Amino acid sequence: MTTEQLLEKHTAAFSEHRERQPSASRAKVAYVMSRFPKLTETFILYEILALEQQGVQVELYPLLRARATVVHAEGASLWKKLVERVSKPQGTVVMHPEATPLVERAHFQPFLSRRILRAHLHFLRRKPQAYLGTLWTLLRANWGSPNFFVGALGIFPKTVYFASLMETDGITHVHAHFANHPAAAAFIIHRLAGIPYSFTAHGADLQVDQHMLREKVAEAAFVVTISNHNKELIVTTCGDEFRDKLVVIHCGVDTQVFQPRGADHHRARLPGPFTILCIGTMYEVKGHTYLIEACRLLKERGVNFVCRLVGDGPDRPRLVEQVAQAGLAAQMHFDGTRTRRQVAELLQQADVLSVPSIPTTSGRREGIPVVLMEAMASGVPVVASGISGIPELVDDGQSGLLVPPRDAVALADALKRLHDDLGLRRRLGQGGRDTVTRKFDLTTNAAALAQRFTAEVGS
Repeated sequence: MTTEQLLEKHTAAFSEHRERQPSASRAKVAYVMSRFPKLTETFILYEILALEQQGVQVELYPLLRARATVVHAEGASLWKKLVERVSKPQGTVVMHPEATPLVERAHFQPFLSRRILRAHLHFLRRKPQAYLGTLWTLLRANWGSPNFFVGALGIFPKTVYFASLMETDGITHVHAHFANHPAAAAFIIHRLAGIPYSFTAHGADLQVDQHMLREKVAEAAFVVTISNHNKELIVTTCGDEFRDKLVVIHCGVDTQVFQPRGADHHRARLPGPFTILCIGTMYEVKGHTYLIEACRLLKERGVNFVCRLVGDGPDRPRLVEQVAQAGLAAQMHFDGTRTRRQVAELLQQADVLSVPSIPTTSGRREGIPVVLMEAMASGVPVVASGISGIPELVDDGQSGLLVPPRDAVALADALKRLHDDLGLRRRLGQGGRDTVTRKFDLTTNAAALAQRFTAEVGS
């Protein structure tokens, strides 16, 4: 299916959804997230679209407006026929064909306004104990963390207004993405408006700072987490009494968008370089520096390869310098940010995807990188660090290869092994595709989440 066909499909589904009148048994879910749309969190966008196709009505309540950026420009020419330009304060220009209708109906709010002040007066008069008790809980539970304390104070004004909006809008459930500030907002809304809530816990949101996590888990109707690794982390932090309300629902990818090029994807090596792909924002946690060192070792061993680094971020200048010092300028290319469609096309051309994630000194770790699912769905063999929830996706030797984090030698060995063994590439590529279609399919996993939301309506 082409990009234009996908856009027309989602636009038609959106129009049909808006025309339908909600019934008493139909879930109407408010999604709370830090920013929308956000280039590195498109899994939230596609989850929302998949939920709406399951019959769930979704309203968006971002805590912040997306920073000035162009988000996934694929399909911009077709969307231009419908909307010449979507412009928001702070310079946000949204070009993502599927995100644009959602942005148009998202409830963006300033930090302070007359409407926000009226909402605070409303709850102070109507529910003074709930209002003051919630504010006290936020301050007390986050006192030891400057980041969370300031963040809680920052989101409180507009979140109180969101609670009043959701009361009148007939929201049946609130769902937040990430266990930090968005989950705190859902907690506030529940306390003031009495609407049940849940949240999805991913990775760093559980590992870097766990202030108020127990309170958020305790009052949630249920908690979704993307891996069993995260589930056990929450149990360890909050207590075994909450185990039954923790639900593992993996993030998923569209296996129709990401699929193998064809039967000859892993062709015998033709003249030309072995293509290594690495996709991710250039932060320490992504482990790019170890891939660069592994590539230096591959060059020493006489491997003819090219490595394409897709993405951008604060570590890029340091990584560019490391590549130059290693003498790898001819082999390693910095391709910058790419769209979803372009990523799918790059995967069609790749021999292997490398995800050398590491735990950082601050405690940050990856959850399960979505790009691993995209590559595996595309039939591309993967080499990844065996940390966090990654082994739940990559079965070492069956659907990919796992290596220890921060081990450039092991990473180089795994890449060389794939370079030398066409049969292994084919076997891991097929195993990866099979794993994603069975356990990490977007439509299937969204259906499991939709079932949870619908059950809350009837409870």
